[in-house]
Amino acid sequence: MKIGTPKEILDGENRVAMTPDSAVQLQKLGYECLIEKGAGTAAGFSDAAYEAVGVEVVKTAASLWKAADIVAKVRIPTEAELKRLTKGKTLISFFNPAGNEEGMELAKSKGANVIAMEMVPRISRAQKMDALSSMANIAGYRAVIEAGNNFGRFFTGQVTAAGKVPPAKVLIVGAGVAGLAAIGTSTSLGAITYAFDVRPEVAEQVESMGAEFVYLDFEEEQQDGAATGGYASVQSEEFRNAQLAKFRELAPEMDIVITTALIPNRPAPKLWLEDMVKAMKPGSVIVDLAAERGGNVEGTVPDEKVVTPNGVTIIGYTDFPSRMAAQSSSLYATNIRHMMTDLTPEKDGQINHNMDDDVIRGATVTHEGEITFPPPPPKIQAIAAQKKPEVKELTPEEKKAQEIAAFKAQTKQQFTLLGVGGALMLLVGLVAPASFMQHFIVFVLAIFVGFQVIWNVSHSLHTPLMAITNAISSIIIVGALMQIGSGSFLVILLAALSVFMAGINIFGGFLVTRRMLAMFQKS
Repeated sequence: MKIGTPKEILDGENRVAMTPDSAVQLQKLGYECLIEKGAGTAAGFSDAAYEAVGVEVVKTAASLWKAADIVAKVRIPTEAELKRLTKGKTLISFFNPAGNEEGMELAKSKGANVIAMEMVPRISRAQKMDALSSMANIAGYRAVIEAGNNFGRFFTGQVTAAGKVPPAKVLIVGAGVAGLAAIGTSTSLGAITYAFDVRPEVAEQVESMGAEFVYLDFEEEQQDGAATGGYASVQSEEFRNAQLAKFRELAPEMDIVITTALIPNRPAPKLWLEDMVKAMKPGSVIVDLAAERGGNVEGTVPDEKVVTPNGVTIIGYTDFPSRMAAQSSSLYATNIRHMMTDLTPEKDGQINHNMDDDVIRGATVTHEGEITFPPPPPKIQAIAAQKKPEVKELTPEEKKAQEIAAFKAQTKQQFTLLGVGGALMLLVGLVAPASFMQHFIVFVLAIFVGFQVIWNVSHSLHTPLMAITNAISSIIIVGALMQIGSGSFLVILLAALSVFMAGINIFGGFLVTRRMLAMFQKS
């Protein structure tokens, strides 16, 4: 079978769904690869580069759609492109099935199979095909770069001979894939980064990347992101009011704000209102990654950069991935290639459209003349935040009773051990000589005391304890010191060697202990 990629016809779209590298991998699956002339030029991939790896360059889009059994593209296909589909052809593309009912009906009437890349379920096995995450990752990174390009100061703080430069303060609203990419870029550039998200389970991710998570003084049971496929869900009016109050508090302090909040197939929620924009300092920058859906910021104009009367720049570009076309194309083409790998289990160049596969079924919107959208929920749910077990708070009286009960149980256990040990000692004393019993009793008591001491030590301190015990056990140095005054040269030599080795053991044990205990200190 032949897989082909046409040139994107949307103005300003520079991405391409097949790169020379991905074409090599597709050919290993048994497919012949076609590409429309000039399709990869805007992304930095020349026709010669495709020809060099065995891809056939087709002169026109009509010829490519006719020759290819599978068509892979980036943007949602137009009506004219969908009319080129025929029965048995497979189209792999972004499709927006929830808002593209006419497109699905047209694909159904043509008998074509359509795989929507944004419908790949968010489960671990499908991450390699998650084109939404690939593009969001680039958008988050590029948003910070665009903000820096329009911001008049450094991100990182500096102390120079010419004066002190304070670090920029950056707020990321929404800690999804785009938000986390923006956080990583912002912190790596040295900015003081804050992040907010309605999903409490992302707080640890935010903090692990060096940003500070913005918490609300609001108590409400949040819906886990796993229940909505890893996305945020609509929040209550009370939560929204608390959220806006927090943003109003932060607005005067922030130099850069990047908003990424989107709920699939809904208008973007308005999170950064006009009064917040007015409260920001002149020269501040806002990047609205939700501009395509109306924007999170009041004053956003899609595909434009506007400057407010108080000097705040609002960037509403909707083509951030296309602005990094080489990188976007490489990642998206890899997503397509992994999808094709799942569709070609035998690596024989023939599609096996297995509708029992969670990933393939979830991404398929039309199949064999039927509309298969919406798909059933995947058998494996998105990763959920671990639920903390509810711990009942004990009253002071209950705590005291619990401690007394534990003390009594421990005392009873110790007395039992002592009783059993004493009985065994008596039994051994009946048959063993008195000289043996003196040493044996000391030995048993040493074991008992040592066990009691070690048993109550925290596990994390076992290694430092071994080091200090090693140092203390070198009391044997006393024996060597007593022998060092001997008249025999050999005895003096051996005693001196013993003192040297025991000394290393003593000082080394204390030094290691000191260094290990320092690891447990906060400063």
